[in-house]
Amino acid sequence: MQHRVVVVGAGFGGLEVVKDLAGALVGITLIDRRNHHLFQPLLYQVATASLATSEIAWPIRSLVRDRPEITTVLANVTGVDAARRHVLLQDGKTVPYDTLVLATGARHAYFGHDEWEPFALGLKTLEDATTIRRRILMAFEQAERETDPTRQAALLTFVIVGAGPTGVEMAGTIAELARDTLRREFRNIDTARARVVLIEAGPRVLAGFPDDLSDYALRSLRKLGVEVELGRAVSDCTADSVAYGDVRLATRTIIWAAGVRASPAAEWLDAPADRAGRLEVMPDLTVPGHPDIFAIGDVVTVAGPTGKPVPGIAPAAKQEGKHVAGIIKARLGGKTEPMPFRYRHQGSLAQIGKRRAVIDFGRIKLRGALAWWLWGAAHIYFLIGSRARLSVAINWLWIHARNQRSARLITQGEAADLSLAKQAEPPAPGRIR
Repeated sequence: MQHRVVVVGAGFGGLEVVKDLAGALVGITLIDRRNHHLFQPLLYQVATASLATSEIAWPIRSLVRDRPEITTVLANVTGVDAARRHVLLQDGKTVPYDTLVLATGARHAYFGHDEWEPFALGLKTLEDATTIRRRILMAFEQAERETDPTRQAALLTFVIVGAGPTGVEMAGTIAELARDTLRREFRNIDTARARVVLIEAGPRVLAGFPDDLSDYALRSLRKLGVEVELGRAVSDCTADSVAYGDVRLATRTIIWAAGVRASPAAEWLDAPADRAGRLEVMPDLTVPGHPDIFAIGDVVTVAGPTGKPVPGIAPAAKQEGKHVAGIIKARLGGKTEPMPFRYRHQGSLAQIGKRRAVIDFGRIKLRGALAWWLWGAAHIYFLIGSRARLSVAINWLWIHARNQRSARLITQGEAADLSLAKQAEPPAPGRIR
């Protein structure tokens, strides 16, 4: 009987497993609750109207259509019956496996304040990105019609919580959208007066980068007009304000980039996990007590060569996927000796704004325009298909030359979160900025 491999999650790690098992004597079932693979590093560019959804997402079935040994299943996984070796689906059906690979990713986390989620939008899916884009664009549209100066100021205040790469990239791009792209398109407001506030509980932005690159990023953000608030944790989020330190800031748009929580895979297996819910796997990426189950990507925590956890980035997930595929093929060939995973850090990259980026290759550190061009080239290289690469490259060149973003569409047909008829109540008591 053909060896049955089930891969849950068609992200970077899951697709790498599938890709590297090409030619192996296995039958593969690829399960995902969405029908597309998402290039998540550029998701914020959809949220800020720089790219269209189709430029960073591809139907899973089209990616594996030339692999007859792969069956694609669109379903929501709710658990794993490890004793029977079955994956449990929401509709009550099950999928049997001989080897299981969990690549189920993570979602944004609110540090015990899930009640903030309706007001502080996270960014992990295409739906998240289009919702954030709608809120940003609707804020400008509503401000154009608002006659009350206080409410207008709140509409033109955009708050990003968390100054990691996503938060920094979002803040810089929103600032450029307001100051460059939209400046000549409204008649009753000056979009350049919009406030972009980046709040970080820690002492610096881009904490995972060296101090000199972090300092450069901070200076660059401030040159773009971003207000950076360091050393202040958010204590409350509502529909019309955010509180941090002793400040309550009136705003209608809050974007959450401060933390993530792994999928419930650890709960499915009653396996050890860290505080963020990430599975604590063995050195070979198997789940403790389950040598036939692997876990990779954002759903796991595993030590890198320095002893620190491997970062939750796309290259790491791809390396883990390749390693797991290698183990599966080795086992099929009769080799059972341990094969510990060894992570090779290929560098950290973050864009700050147009013609501004930072890159850390270890001994080599780059910043400014050269880093921005290399950042763009690296991301274009990892996109899937020539059409997507060409389309993204043309879009970026157009933004670079003309300050125009072509994906400024307000979609989904509803604006309940920023209804033109809604008038916000005054923010809760506190020092208003």
